[in-house]
Formats: sequence, C-alpha cells, structure tokens
Amino acid sequence: MTDAALEARITGDPSPVLAAREALQRAYQHDADAFQAGADVRDLVRSRARTVDRVLKLIWRRYPFADSGDIALVAVGGYGRGELHPHSDIDLLILTRNGIPEDWHEDLSGFVTLLWDLRLDIGHSVRSLAESKAAAREDVTILTNLLETRTISGSDELRTELGKAVYGDDISSDREYFIAKRDEQKRRHKKYGDTEYNLEPNVKGSPGGLRDIQTIGWITKRHFGLQSTADLTRFSILTEEEHQIMLQGETFLWRLRYGLQLIAERNENRLLFNYQRALAQMLGYEDEDDRLGVEIMMQAYYRTVLALAELTDLILQYYDEAILGTTAIEDIRPLNKRFQIRNHYIEAVNNQVFAYAPYAIMEIFLLMAQHPEIKGIRATTIRSLRAHRHLIDDAFRSDLAVTTLFMELVKTPHDLDQTLSYMKKYHVLGRYLPVFGEIIGQMQHDLFHIYTVDAHTLRVIRNMVQMNGPEARTEFPLASRLVHRLPKLEVLYIAGLFHDVAKGRGGDHSELGAIDAEAFCRTHHLSDRDTKLISWLVENHLLMSMTAQRKDTSDPDIIHAFARSVPSQVHLDYLYVMTVCDISATNPKLWNTWRASLLRQLYIEAKRALRQGNENPVDRMDWVRATQSEAREILHAQNMTDKQIDRVWETLDEDYFLQDSTVDIAWQTAAIIRHGDHQDPLVLMRDTRGGPTDGYTQIIIYMKDRMALFAATTAVLEQLNLNIVDARISTSDGPYSISSYVVLDEQDQPLGLDPERRERVRERLIEELDDPEDYPDIIERRTPRQLKHFMFPTEVTFSNDTFNQRTVLEVITPDRAGLLARIGQVFLEHRVRVATAKIATLGERVEDVFFVTDEQGEPLSDPGVCEALRHDLCKMLDDIQ
Repeated sequence: MTDAALEARITGDPSPVLAAREALQRAYQHDADAFQAGADVRDLVRSRARTVDRVLKLIWRRYPFADSGDIALVAVGGYGRGELHPHSDIDLLILTRNGIPEDWHEDLSGFVTLLWDLRLDIGHSVRSLAESKAAAREDVTILTNLLETRTISGSDELRTELGKAVYGDDISSDREYFIAKRDEQKRRHKKYGDTEYNLEPNVKGSPGGLRDIQTIGWITKRHFGLQSTADLTRFSILTEEEHQIMLQGETFLWRLRYGLQLIAERNENRLLFNYQRALAQMLGYEDEDDRLGVEIMMQAYYRTVLALAELTDLILQYYDEAILGTTAIEDIRPLNKRFQIRNHYIEAVNNQVFAYAPYAIMEIFLLMAQHPEIKGIRATTIRSLRAHRHLIDDAFRSDLAVTTLFMELVKTPHDLDQTLSYMKKYHVLGRYLPVFGEIIGQMQHDLFHIYTVDAHTLRVIRNMVQMNGPEARTEFPLASRLVHRLPKLEVLYIAGLFHDVAKGRGGDHSELGAIDAEAFCRTHHLSDRDTKLISWLVENHLLMSMTAQRKDTSDPDIIHAFARSVPSQVHLDYLYVMTVCDISATNPKLWNTWRASLLRQLYIEAKRALRQGNENPVDRMDWVRATQSEAREILHAQNMTDKQIDRVWETLDEDYFLQDSTVDIAWQTAAIIRHGDHQDPLVLMRDTRGGPTDGYTQIIIYMKDRMALFAATTAVLEQLNLNIVDARISTSDGPYSISSYVVLDEQDQPLGLDPERRERVRERLIEELDDPEDYPDIIERRTPRQLKHFMFPTEVTFSNDTFNQRTVLEVITPDRAGLLARIGQVFLEHRVRVATAKIATLGERVEDVFFVTDEQGEPLSDPGVCEALRHDLCKMLDDIQ
C-alpha cells in the first residue's frame, strides 16, 4: 500500500483500525523476514520506529486539535531515540501549552482508545508544559524520558521549550542527575547479583547490558547536551576504538533482543533457557564438535557485556571526576616510582609506565591486593592499561619479574577473588593465562551449572578465601578447621584456578587441566612437591564428590579404594576443602546437609584408612621424594651438605616425610645436624604461626629410641601441666627416633607467652629423658588432674600393616588430660614398643593410631596378647574418675 493510499484510508475511513493494523503488520513482517535474512538490526530498529511514526501521525491528523499550536504528540524514551524492537513499549507524551480545553477531552480519549484498538504497546501521559516540568523535577525517571524526545505531530515549539527546561538546573543540577543515575545503576546491578554472568541474563537490565549503555547516553546528554554517545569522541572521553567497542556491543545486544522478542512474541528481555536454543539457531550459531551453538552464542554474549562493563565503568569514573569534582585538597600518596594513590584510586604516574615497564601491568594488581584501601583504578590508568595489553605475550608470561609478582599476589592475604576479577574485567587475566581466557564467558547449557566456567572458578576461589572467616565456621565447620592445617594456601588457590580450565576442549577436562596446571607451576618456579600436589588436586578434583555421592561409602572396600588414590593426609585435607568450595560454588542449592554429611563421613573414614597405612605406595613414594627434594633445597641454602642430610634422613622412616611442612623438616634436620653426636636428647621448641599448628607450641625430641620413651615423654609433659593436642612419633630400624608434640598450657595458651616457663620445660625434658633407667619412676609419678567426664566408652581395634610388618592399634576415646601418658603406661606394662604414632583430637573425641610391635620388633600375632592389651587400655581409660 502506497503512502497516499494509506493516508486516504486512515484519514478518511470512519474506522481506520483495519487499515492501520494491516499496514503495521505488513511492515513488521517485512522487517522480521529481513532480520532472519541477515539485515542490519540497527536499520530494522529504526525502520520500525518510522513505521509507527507514520501511522500515529496519520491517526493524529484525524482529530481537530491536530491543527492547534498548543498541543503536540511527542515520542519519549527509547521511542524518542527512534528505536523500537518488535515488542518495545511505545512511550508517548501528549504535550499541551496550558492544559486541555474541554472540547478536546472526548477527541483525545478517542485517539488513545484507537491506539489500544491497534494493539500497540502504548505507554502515554498527558501533561502541560508546567506539569511536565514539575513531574521531571520530582521523578528522575520522567526527567530521563524527557531527555530523549521527538515530535511526531503537532507543534515542535512545545517540545523545544520543554527540552530547554529539562536540560536546565531549575529541574535538576548536573550533579544531582549524575548521582541519581549512578545510584540507580548500582541498585539495578545489585538486583542482578552484580555480575554479568547470570545464566539467564537480562539483555537490557543486567550489568554490561543495554541499560548501562543508555545510562551513559543519558548522563552524556544531560552533561554536554549531546544527542549521541558517538559525540563523546569529540571531547576525548572515548577514543574512536572505544566508541567502536560500544557501538558493536550495542549492535550485538540489539540482535539478541530483536530475535528474542520475535521468538517470545512479547516484550521479553530475559534470555530464558527455553528461548536460548531457538535464538542461537535463528542467529546462525551452529553446534561444533565439543560445544553447542547455544553455548557459543552465550559465550559471545558474556564477553560482549564484560567489555561493555569495563567501558561504561571507565566513562562513569570520568564523569564522577568531571561532574562531582575532586576534593579541595587532593590526597595523593606515592606507592613507588610507577604508581600512586589519588583519592583512594590507584593511578600510574604517567601514561607511559606500562610501555617502559611492562611488568607494571601485573604490579598494579599486586599493589591493589596489598593496599585494601584502594577503591579501584583511575580512568586514565584503565585506558593506559587497555592500550598496552598487547604487551602480554609469551615473553611477558615467562618474565621472571612478572611471574614473581603474580605468585606474590596469590600469596598475599586478601580477597584474592576480587583482585582476579579486576584482572579479568580489564582483560589481563585471560591474556596472562590463555587457558583461562578460553573459558571466559563459557557456559554449560544445563540447570546444574548456574554460572559460566570463569565465574564459577572465581566463586570457588572466593569460597576458599572465606574459609578463614567466621561465617565459614558455621556453614562449613570441618573445612574451615582444615584450611588452617594446609601448609600453603597458594597451592589451594592455584588448584582452584585451574580445576575447570580445560572445560569445552574435549577429552577429560581434569586430566587436561592437570597438564595446564603443571605447566603453570613450572613457569612460576614452584617446587616439584607443590607442582605434583597441585596437578594431583586438579586431576582428582571430582574424586571425592563422585565417591561420596555415587558410591556406597559404608562399604570398606570403597573406602580403601578411595584411600589408595590419596597419597597422604595432606592430599586428603586439600582435596576435602577444595571439594567443598567447588560444590558450593557450582550451585547454591547443591550444598546441603546431606552432601555435607556424605563428604564428612568419607573424609573421616578415609583419614582412618590413611592412618592405618593404606596410602598408594607409588604415589606415596613420589610424595616422599618430592618432600625430600624441597627440604633439601632449603638445607642447601643453609650450607648443609647432602652427606650430612642423608646421615640424618637414613635413620627415619618414610612416614616422617609425609608431614605437612618441608620448612619444618628442614628446621628439624638442620638442628639435628648441628646437634652432632651429643648423647643428650635434642629438644627443640617454638610457637607456631600459620599451618596446622597455628597458635600452639611445638616440641621436637630427637634421641636414641627406647622401649619406654613414648610413655616417659607423655608422662613428663603431663606432669608439667601441658595438654598434648597432637603428636607424631617416627622411628626406623636405626637407633634414633624423632617425636613431635603440639602442646598448650592449662589455659590453652602457647608457651611463648611465658618464655621462662618454655625454657624450664625444655630443660626438664632433657633432664628426665637422658637416662632410660629413670623412665619407670617418671611414668609412675603422675600429677593428679581434674579430668573431663566422658560420654562414650573407649574403643580399641587391631589390624595388620602387612607391608611394614607391624600391628595397627587404634584408640577412640573422649579427650582428657593425661590421656597419652596413661596409654603409654599400658604399653610399657605389656612390653609393647611404639614404632609410629599418629595422634589427632577432633573436638572432644580423640582418634589415635599406634603402629606397634613386640620387644623383638614383630607384629602382635597372639590373639590373647591383643585381647589383654585391649582390656587394660579400656579399663585404664574408662575407669578414670
């Protein structure tokens, strides 16, 4: 239908609804077909607005008021910008000079009714100039709508006069408007979880979406009086490249929104699951070997909004300074030769810092980690950072200065997840770790995973960081306790960073991720021990959850098979914490009391199996060798020779090298070497900070092994009113043993608070233990102490360690003072020799494992001897009042 024919039908027909509806539907269908044929969505969005303009203008002219200079039909909001998607609201303002005369009321009502009969999604208001100004003054949303207006029909003079008013300070100052829109955006982002990575995002309202671009446009119009964000390039607020990023990002989101509304057949802006596949197909995203077309489309969406979020942040920060201004006296604090803090934002001292010192690209994030008072990066430095990101290449990634800075960042106690999020936001993390860059924005099209892979990964690290906080003690009691036992938190964080990094590549992502993690560790100069541990954690990060949830953990064979896959207690502790953090970051609904109890039970049973000697012998030896290698490096730095080191280590069994810290092993070995051939016992004492014994006193005793040494030592510690909370006894076929006791005083405090008492304890141990003939007397003279009432009877079980030809004796009993001394006394009475002991206190419950032999070093093979030993242990421990 020609324009003339359409005009004749609408203006001359008493009932123009049919003609207008046909014209609209014909134009809509033409645009929809053109969209699916690949037409430019920007042309189509404006074409739809022009189509509606034409129909509305013709209908308006049907009424007598159309010729008056005191009324106008004005498009506002998105329609005012000349933009309409298939089911966008058509926002109209019927603007009058001084109100509506009585004889216009019926005609205006008929006009609006006719628009509804056309089934247009109309949003309309009728206001005079004065009423419009008053409404804009009271409501920033109305003010915003009036910043974007077009006259469809009637007097353009009215719209012009209103425009002058809404851009003036009488209605809202530049400052007030900026603050209102900035705060509005913050509230909107919070509504969507402050993340671009919602699984069913809103292309209009989510962070990085169309509303963010529009917000920039509104503030721009209000501040400069500009009509387009393209004009920002004139003011050097945006570079041409940045404007193209914004334009291309908006175009991409327009395509998604246009197609989405065609499919949904309504004004829908949410990329719901039931639309995503159809939309991906409509937009030409095809399935690939290892990825669905819908996953490819969604990754493109997430990467687009991430880039837009970075850009809008930069512009908003510029406006923050330009509109709100800086403080009268700027607070500038130098950090080093390259960076300073200006009013709580970090900035480079000049825009060439990254050019002449590329490592500063990594350094800026380390400084943010080290200075929590920093709120963010200044806009000028963000732009400089963006301009120099191309310097992150293979040479940069292998630069020792850069890798050292990154490892320092990971080790620095702070909210690591937030720093990594900054690095991702500014496109540094994905460039520095290309394997991580591949998963940015990668989703998995199911309801099980509610976050993209990169967002999930950073949530895992956030959970790991928060395990040290007070809230975790309630929600994750075991994991929050275990995290303090982990020797190096950076090992946990790196494993978390790489655990899903190979998703979407095909093959086993755990195995491929382990390879990537190992390569990272080599590049970043981690020890062989830490490298093996991280690679093992990545490769086995699903082992614990799969075992707990898919297998019968009441079956001892299942427990033992799981335990044989775990090289040591250290591996188990790391794996448990990592598993908890992983599950709770996958989907909040996944972590519940049922899964918590399954994992906890598996951990407890596996721990018992490990303590009974069920480690995988191959993995076990790899771990021992890696531990020795790292400890040897530390000792070499102290000028200890291999001959001196080996002389000590040859006297110790493998279990000694399964302990948590290579630093402890090096400290103890160095002390033994310095002690030389002195016959007196070597007693080392120190208060610990960090690691599994944080806030305790550790006592190391190295001396010739004696039959009653364990019983005598525990008796002396009891007589000194010390509570033994952890112990590790290591012996071998040689003449020496090394014992580690972790103790507290009667007020549950470390001995370092009283240095004189600590020295008295050390001297007393040397004096009492130097002569084995005194041991029987020492053991007999126990100090009476008030004991806790116990709530369950003692359990004593026996099993065989066939590999080492020893008997495994496990004691489960309520915790109380003097416990180990009493057990040691029973062992002495039965002439039982303790080869190795692993002592653990879990709250009020003690689970101690002793590897014992008879006087000849043979396992306890006589059932009668075992039964008598069990009886006397239970009697000794249960009869205490």
